[in-house]
Amino acid sequence: MERTAAGKQLALAPLQDWGEETEDGAVYSVSLRRQHSQRSSPGAGPPGAQAPSPAADTFLHYRTSKVRALRAARLERLVRELVSGDPEQDPGFVPAFLATHRAFVPTGRVLGLLLPPPAPPLPPGVEIKKTEGRDLTFNKNLRAVVSVLGSWLRDHPQDFWDPPAHSDLGSVCNFLGWAAPSGAEAREAEKLLGDFLKETEAEQEEEEQSQTLAGPPGTAQILCPDSPVGCLEDEEGLVWKGPELLDFSVDDVAEQLTLMDVELFSRLRPFECLGSVWSQRDRPGATSIAPTVRATVTQFNTVTGCVLGSVLGEPGLAALQRAQRLEKWIRIAQSCRELRNFSSLRAILSALQSNPIYRLKRSWGAVSREPLSTFRKLAQIFSDENNHLSSREILSQEATQGPQEEDVPTGSLSSKLPPGPVPYLGTFLTDLVMLDTALPDMLKGDLINFEKRRKEWEILARIQQLQRRCQSYCLSPRPPILAALRAQHKLSEEQSYRISRVIEPPASSCPSSPRIRRQISLTKRLSAKLSRERVSSPGGSPGDPSSSTSSLSPASPPSSPRTKDPPTGSPPASPGPQSPSTKLTSQDKAPSVVQRALEKHKVAQPWVRDYQLFQVLPGDRELLIPDNANVFYAMSPAAPGDFVLRRKEGAQHTTSVSLPPHPGHGPHGQQGVWLLPPGGREGAPL
Repeated sequence: MERTAAGKQLALAPLQDWGEETEDGAVYSVSLRRQHSQRSSPGAGPPGAQAPSPAADTFLHYRTSKVRALRAARLERLVRELVSGDPEQDPGFVPAFLATHRAFVPTGRVLGLLLPPPAPPLPPGVEIKKTEGRDLTFNKNLRAVVSVLGSWLRDHPQDFWDPPAHSDLGSVCNFLGWAAPSGAEAREAEKLLGDFLKETEAEQEEEEQSQTLAGPPGTAQILCPDSPVGCLEDEEGLVWKGPELLDFSVDDVAEQLTLMDVELFSRLRPFECLGSVWSQRDRPGATSIAPTVRATVTQFNTVTGCVLGSVLGEPGLAALQRAQRLEKWIRIAQSCRELRNFSSLRAILSALQSNPIYRLKRSWGAVSREPLSTFRKLAQIFSDENNHLSSREILSQEATQGPQEEDVPTGSLSSKLPPGPVPYLGTFLTDLVMLDTALPDMLKGDLINFEKRRKEWEILARIQQLQRRCQSYCLSPRPPILAALRAQHKLSEEQSYRISRVIEPPASSCPSSPRIRRQISLTKRLSAKLSRERVSSPGGSPGDPSSSTSSLSPASPPSSPRTKDPPTGSPPASPGPQSPSTKLTSQDKAPSVVQRALEKHKVAQPWVRDYQLFQVLPGDRELLIPDNANVFYAMSPAAPGDFVLRRKEGAQHTTSVSLPPHPGHGPHGQQGVWLLPPGGREGAPL
């Protein structure tokens, strides 16, 4: 226990890193938790007396306790920690393990280690008498196993989906049937198994019916719903004869887009967002990987295609008519923003910022000033500066705030605002992919890097929190609008560009057209992130499909050039990229940081391999950032963003750089990176 004078509190963080401990082949991170004790000082008075004022109390008492968190261990040790760990010491271990275990071990293997072996059959005529209330009292370990299974069934039921028999779930039901037959866990397992079996049977029947109804190859089935709108067939297929999508009101279209996004996001399986899972989607035979994430990506690209099709689908439109369509999509985007639907908002903005639409100078010139201003404000939400900090902050604020009933008029669109929001999933996918790339799965000694899984779980927990908030949406489907949305002519990127060139001549004959980058779909952006390719097109003309995208953030829609207060008649500007030579980003690995520091201080480039990057931690300690690690994700978020660049011991080259340190800018925009000789404490800032 520590004491300090009255009125003066220790200027220390409540949780302070202490180091590591190794026990039974497992590595723990150790922290010290400092808590203010409510214990009264001597002479405070008898019980029941008036409490003294803080100034009259002689001492403030603090209690320090050690907190351990499992960082790395073998699988058997991790499973044992599920039932033998102290939840007060490490409350995040069980949810982190259950949320991420499928990234390194299948469900059946965990159950094989978690569940005790089945008891041998009893002799004929022998029965075990069960006393009510004694199901779990005979074995504390069984109580912990049942508790873990209950959390698992409740939070991650899809982990047990294994058609057609669902044998893993059957094993859980058998165990709970004798360990806790009257418990809620046993009832939940039996219900889930029954639902899975019904769902499997329904899928098999549907597949059989589809095979039966399918006609000879080349024939088409025409299915028209019973609604005020319908479809006709011509030589090329189905022709829509109902209202067009933009014939409906702005609010109605935004609501239906939000309804679809809410349904998809609610069905999302957070596990499928893990970088180790999502990154496998393009491999041969991986078409069934992450189906719920694929559905969200498909919807995103569908909305983008609808915007492209409605704006560019009729080349013969006058500039003013096309401008009216642009204005309506901007108002739909604003309505999505009011509904806190950031998914469709991002899709609409991506289409409007795409090269085929954005290059239409005459059409944008006919757009009114107010919609242009709205478009610029909406585009700022998804600025790619500081790792999309603006959209992250807005999403966090929206997730913690709800509408005040007294602040909204009854019957208005705002009165329907849910606690929400519906996020743009690409931000989470990119974070998880980068995290998976930055941190290794295994550590020395064949230990599972569970610290990586903790970081992943923090992101997945955020997704689950938003999914719960989305349950408050109360939107009803409007079949005519949904039908019009499905029937809306959609254009691919290549088709859009060709039509755009017909509508207005190429950029070579429009010198004042803005130089912007082409829009690419969410799937393509994430594929570019995975390959970490950064290609440029110095010789291509703006908007030329043969030229490659330059410096495009894979999780962001393309940005248009930055301008100051564009004149009337010019397309609105949105934030552009920062020069990679002047700003560190969340995508930089340690070698790139080292190289930039050496470039700034005129050190020969072959010497990059002779230096290592360290983060300065409290207590005069340092964290080595591995050469293959992403600095943004490998650094300790609890420590200040101070870094040092030190020459490796035994390196043949030396430098004479020795400058007094001063603040710079690191990956988090906090402090800086220092160029130091081996063991040095002063150097030059990056």
